[in-house]
Amino acid sequence: MAEGRQWDEWSRMSVLLALLANAHRDPKKTKPLRPRDFDPFAQRIAAERVPRVDISVLRDVFIDGRFPGHGGPGSQ
Repeated sequence: MAEGRQWDEWSRMSVLLALLANAHRDPKKTKPLRPRDFDPFAQRIAAERVPRVDISVLRDVFIDGRFPGHGGPGSQ
């Protein structure tokens, strides 16, 4: 419950921080900031995302039984 409250408070605060930072930035020198740039919970979610891979990796794993990059059996 405490983490949910922190999540909610940071989502609101990050919007205010992005608004304040964008109001005082030089548009010619820097890009606009987004609320997720200030939200530590949003950064954690982005880090936990599954990386996208090419279809050939899926074929290697599920059809050929090879696991690229894992040094275990079948990783030729």
